[in-house]
Order: sequence, then C-alpha cells, then structure tokens
Amino acid sequence: MPNLPISNRIRELRAQHGEMTQQELGRLVGVTRQTVNAIELGKYSPSLEVAFRIACVFKQPLEAVFHYEPGP
Repeated sequence: MPNLPISNRIRELRAQHGEMTQQELGRLVGVTRQTVNAIELGKYSPSLEVAFRIACVFKQPLEAVFHYEPGP
C-alpha cells in the first residue's frame, strides 16, 4: 500500500512536548492511539477536524503540522 500524499511532523512535535505518547495525544484529540500511529506513519489521513485538533494541541498552524505533496 503506497503512502498518502500527506506528511506530518506529529512524532517530532510529540517529542518536543515532553515525549508525549500517542495515547496522550489521542486522548486530547478524541481518537485512539492506533489512529494516531496510523496518521504518523502516513497510512491514514485524518479528518479535517482531527487535523485541526492535533495542530491546536501543539499550538501550531495546520500547515506547520501537515504537508500535502500532490502526485504527478
């Protein structure tokens, strides 16, 4: 399965926020740890609402957390 055209900095941002766990981030945004893991690995695209919630947790604009790279 190819990776999605959306990359993110979630793992890096979690580390910068006191080694926040995937479980903690999931609880803060209302998703499971497995969902956070899938988003981090590029196997799942979050809904727009979840993407904004993640950005808000890290006090970052959406485009500082997620990057869209369109294909050919």
